[in-house]
Amino acid sequence: MKTFVDKLVNAIQEKKSILCVGLDPQIRYFPEHILEQGYAEAGDKSGFGPVAQAIVIFNEAVVKAVAPFAVVAKPQMAFYEAYGHWGVRAFEETVEICRAEGLLVLEDAKRCDGGDTAKAYAAGHLGEVDSIHLETIHPTKITKFPKPSLDVDAMTVVPWIGEAGLTPFIEAVKQHGKGIFVVDKTSFRPNSAVEQLVTETGYKVWEETALLVKQWSEGCEGENGINNVGVVVGATFPEEAVRMRELLPNRFFLVPGYGAQGGGADGAIRGEFPLIVNSSRSIDYAWLREFKCDPKDFAEASGKAAEFSKDDLNQALKRARKIPW
Repeated sequence: MKTFVDKLVNAIQEKKSILCVGLDPQIRYFPEHILEQGYAEAGDKSGFGPVAQAIVIFNEAVVKAVAPFAVVAKPQMAFYEAYGHWGVRAFEETVEICRAEGLLVLEDAKRCDGGDTAKAYAAGHLGEVDSIHLETIHPTKITKFPKPSLDVDAMTVVPWIGEAGLTPFIEAVKQHGKGIFVVDKTSFRPNSAVEQLVTETGYKVWEETALLVKQWSEGCEGENGINNVGVVVGATFPEEAVRMRELLPNRFFLVPGYGAQGGGADGAIRGEFPLIVNSSRSIDYAWLREFKCDPKDFAEASGKAAEFSKDDLNQALKRARKIPW
């Protein structure tokens, strides 16, 4: 079975890119004509139907523009579920658009819970959910639907509940060839006080977390030997990425913080391959930021920003003599 990391490595080698593009729809940054089009095309103009349609229109244009330069799309669920069932449907359509353009989909959901709740999260996003046989509603006819309702290739999870919270996700990784990224070393400034707490062993919490993730996820390797359970490692603290790589030598790092959050390319790749580096606002809203232009050319600006980011990261890999293809 080709797993998430196998597909990811193939995409990286084919496109010669480690770029992940975040899809964080914030309609206050949308061109006005997209908002108007969303209202005009919305089948359901009640509630947030027009907003959801505008998101789909915007995302489709951006995804088509960035697909030649990126290997992964990372829609942040918070921006979709803010609009209720309309937004979740926009998320589902966005996933379909990404797949049609050949991008792997990493859902940034940061789910965290234990017991049956963690199992439900893992089933709904990565595994199989309970369904009812089409011909009857008798309880004995409950069966497994062959794919999750939110069918993504990978997702982010939060580890603080511990092994009980991660085990259902890790089981879904093993059974269905999916991937997860455990939030460990974030990119925010100031950095999390919890992550930086020193434990009785002398290690910081984020170091201990990495060691636990390594222990809990044994047996999740793909055909290429890379583990399908990776970690989030912020680009804004490159020195700590080096330490993380010592702890987790065969895991993908998801590196946020590059671009709008202030992380540079050289810092972003300090953790070395395997990694993917995310940029969201700098690409999504390049028409307002790096490539200020006519609003009607917003997608072209996003494409230029994605191409620049790909090349910028590749130049950093070249300087470090760490090109993985």
